[in-house]
This record gives sequence, C-alpha cells and structure tokens, in this order.
Amino acid sequence: MKKKLVVLSGAGISAESGIATFRDANGLWEGYDVMEVASPEGWRKNPELVLDFYNQRRKNAHTVKPNRGHEILAELEKDFDVTVITQNVDDLHERAGSTKVIHLHGKLFESRSTLDENLIYPINGWELNLGDICEKGSQLRPNIVWFGEAVPMIEIAAEITENADAFIVVGTSLVVYPAAGLVHYVPKLSPIFVVDVNMPELPKRRDLHLVEEKASTGLAKVAEMLRHRYLT
Repeated sequence: MKKKLVVLSGAGISAESGIATFRDANGLWEGYDVMEVASPEGWRKNPELVLDFYNQRRKNAHTVKPNRGHEILAELEKDFDVTVITQNVDDLHERAGSTKVIHLHGKLFESRSTLDENLIYPINGWELNLGDICEKGSQLRPNIVWFGEAVPMIEIAAEITENADAFIVVGTSLVVYPAAGLVHYVPKLSPIFVVDVNMPELPKRRDLHLVEEKASTGLAKVAEMLRHRYLT
C-alpha cells in the first residue's frame, strides 16, 4: 500500500511559472488593493473592476506552463498516494498531471452564481463579464474564496492531513489562515518537509526538514529523501 503524501502548496510554486504572488508587502496584488478585488465589499462596490481583474489573471494564466516543481509532485504519484492541497487558484498542478488537488481558495477558471453558490460553471477562455448569468438569472462571479468568506474545503483538507504519512509545505509563508493551520494536523510521527526560499515560521517538532530553495530544486531534493526513506 502506498504511503500517503500530503502537500500544501502556495504562491511560491506558481511564481516560478510567471504567476505573480498574491500580495506584496504593501497589501497590493498586481498593483491593486487586495480588498478592492478580493472581498465581498469590493465586489459590491465595483463588480466590473473585480471581473476585469480576474479576466487579466486568467489571460496571464493561459500564457504560462507548469514548472519542474509542479511536475515533480505529479511524478511522486508513481510511488505515493499524493494529495495536493493548494492555496493557489491556478490550474498548474492539474496541468502538470496531479490527479488529486484540493483548491482551498477556489478556482480561477470557474464562475459561480451570486444567488446560489452551488451553481458552478467552467470558464472557457478567459473572460467573465457583467451580464453573464447563471441558470437562475443571477450575475456570475469568480469562484474564488475572498477575504471574509468561509473556506469550504478546509475541513476535508484537515481530515486528509490527519492521515498523512509525510507532509510537504512548498511556496507558502504560512500566514494565511485557516490554510496555515493545517501543519498542526500532521501526525506527530510523520515527517514534515518545508521548501521555500524564505523559510516560514514553524512549530518546533521532531522530523522537520527545511530546504531553503525554490520549489523546483527543493522539491527534487525532497523527492529523493522520500524515496530513500520509504522505498529503499
């Protein structure tokens, strides 16, 4: 039976593909105040601005490709039962070949009804505009979890983490909750591997392995460590 490998990924892994990290030190995302484009208040204030912002993110996402970091995680499925829990809204994990991906913060290439959140639709191409409506006649919005909104997949993610034989943290600062709290659900006897050029704050524990590198090179080292530990 394959060991259960759980991965928590963040913006750092997608940054190597050319997707801008979510926000910089000034609270900006691609030059926008995050609360203007990633909150229910921003949506009510100026839905056209919000729609255009995500249209541009989609347009950019069409121009990039998965990097070696994404590919390594997909390749690990040959030897491990891998679940990727990502804070990213892009589809680079899926495009690299990962088959079990949980998107905590929603999906860039989906829209959902503003009347019924269970009505979710794929976005073909990159545009979602005012006047695009659901089957109940309500305006569609990006299927993104904004600031102040519940994270519907977090309980499932926590349950999966509780059963991890090994846990990888890659490309995340571990400051955005509730996602950052997942490290506390990792079983005490399971190793944690952390890959980041800027090492996040972590709880002290045994069997913690820090790889201070970018995702592509750091994950290559972690993959080697995992195979040596469990497959030799």
